[in-house]
Amino acid sequence: MKTLKFNLFFLLSITCSSTVFAQTYQAAADKILGIYWSPKKDAKIEIYKTGSHYFGKSIWVASPRQDTENPDPSLRSRQVLGIDLLRNFIYEDEGYTQGKVYDPESGKTYDCKMKLNGDYLKIRGYIGLSLFGRTEVFKRIN
Repeated sequence: MKTLKFNLFFLLSITCSSTVFAQTYQAAADKILGIYWSPKKDAKIEIYKTGSHYFGKSIWVASPRQDTENPDPSLRSRQVLGIDLLRNFIYEDEGYTQGKVYDPESGKTYDCKMKLNGDYLKIRGYIGLSLFGRTEVFKRIN
């Protein structure tokens, strides 16, 4: 009987610990959610979540324009406002990885990783290895 009580207590402890860990992990991952200025302050980007993935879309641009540099001719007439510039990031190891960033100024899409440091979001786009890339810093709008 003592063994059964101990096993139930042990199982309950593990379940509670797992739930607390999952909630803490999720709270850390969701800290990225919000609105950020682009580095040139010519656009606002909203980071949002769908399922377990993070995305970023332009919600304001200083100079509305079309996506004329897009490699797909059928998309060149769309407005840059509202485009998902950041796509499919997952949270792991205190960063956001496995995503893509679209640069409407060049029309190119790059592999990307992001790191949140307080109100600053470092976004690194690269080809192949992150060693060969460029980092831009976005500031959260409070």
